[in-house]
Amino acid sequence: MYPICWGASIWLALVPPETEVPEEVLRTEIHVDGRSPVDGRLLSAGEYAALQEFLADDRRLGEWVVDPELRHLVELLRLRRTLRQVVPFLP
Repeated sequence: MYPICWGASIWLALVPPETEVPEEVLRTEIHVDGRSPVDGRLLSAGEYAALQEFLADDRRLGEWVVDPELRHLVELLRLRRTLRQVVPFLP
């Protein structure tokens, strides 16, 4: 009787519980929701697609995301970096 109990315990250890969803099923599942990359809110599929389209269009974001003064400062820093490669003794 010992081998039967031993075999049953191995069989029970190898069989996953019924509440666990198999990995094959999880891979084929279609996700109909998503998280916003901006603030992490849950979004429906339509809202997520609209947000991705909005974020992908650089023309909409270009003017109002960065302050013009900050943009000018960044341009000056890029110019300085370029000049330092040509003339290394600039401060």
